Amino acid sequence: MKQEKEIRWEGSSLADLLDFPIKPRKEAGFQLSKVQTGLEPDNWKPFEDVGAGVKEIRLRDNDGIYRVMYVAKFEEAIYVLHCFQKKTEATTKQDKNIAEIRYRAVLAKRNKTKG
Repeated sequence: MKQEKEIRWEGSSLADLLDFPIKPRKEAGFQLSKVQTGLEPDNWKPFEDVGAGVKEIRLRDNDGIYRVMYVAKFEEAIYVLHCFQKKTEATTKQDKNIAEIRYRAVLAKRNKTKG
């Protein structure tokens, strides 16, 4: 059996996920566990404008629409960049910026540990 990848939570992403209502929170956890074992989530899309390899898990509930942005392309871990409730049709510039800043921070940390 393939070993599960560690999940590393960037910024406030874990606290933000824990603020989701129970149903989308549980579904997000289930989908992330699929990613940990090398599978794709049920409903996702690439989000390359945030960074190379960034994907978005798409969750829908009676309480609203939720997103979990993550990057799983690195060998050592899955980095959850941003968890948020979507209030508009398009992802807001603010949400994209948060994910992009955290993505760049992940790259910087990785480069620092290599050098």
